[in-house]
Amino acid sequence: MARPATAAFNIAQLERILQERRSELNRLERQRSELQRKLDGLDRQITKLNGSLRGRRGAGGAGGGTRARNEHSLVEVIETVLRGNGKPMRVGDIVEAVQSGGYRSNSANFRGIVNQTLIKERKRFSAADRGLYQLKGGGEAKGSKKEKSAAA
Repeated sequence: MARPATAAFNIAQLERILQERRSELNRLERQRSELQRKLDGLDRQITKLNGSLRGRRGAGGAGGGTRARNEHSLVEVIETVLRGNGKPMRVGDIVEAVQSGGYRSNSANFRGIVNQTLIKERKRFSAADRGLYQLKGGGEAKGSKKEKSAAA
């Protein structure tokens, strides 16, 4: 077996070669990140124009490497679902209602994402019971306190 070309170098020379390769690798990674950012911007422009991403790697498949974009945030959609129902809902029912309302996600565990959102957004949602969530304040619509006081 032939000896590698680096066998004649001392440790200092080998370390210098390694450092040069690391520097080159860092430069290439920065360049790749910049190009990826530009490509993502082009993809957003294409999507805005309601075009397709033909010819793009992974486009069209489940999870195709791009994040699903929605008109409203997940928090807003969950709030709308809970407000429309008016009573506490289970996480699975919330997930179904959110997706049937047109919210798109590429998450393999979308139920977990919804559950995390319900737990994290304590200002908007509260746990009515184990696994049951409602809008903070029992699901009243905004402005209903004024209506109640005006009716009294």
